[in-house]
Amino acid sequence: MVSSFQIGEDAGMRKDLNGELRALVGELVDQGLTLGQARREFEREFIVAALRCHQGNLGGSAKSLGIHRNTLRNKVGNLGIVAEDYNPSRRSGARR
Repeated sequence: MVSSFQIGEDAGMRKDLNGELRALVGELVDQGLTLGQARREFEREFIVAALRCHQGNLGGSAKSLGIHRNTLRNKVGNLGIVAEDYNPSRRSGARR
């Protein structure tokens, strides 16, 4: 069960995030970034963060993002992301 304290914390975090996001969006608009460019960069950074969190594992990353693994694989390819770059054991030259 979620306590009222936890709910209040979540609401405060969302408020801070919304303020930060609003400021960032304002800066990007001022710089002339298009919606398409912003969407692509946001999606790329969001996916990279999930891959880092799950050490390059597409299945775990897809689950945390709420999308199918094949959808993530397509997005990774379209965005030029190399999932293996986020797997520490693969970067060190180790092979499976």
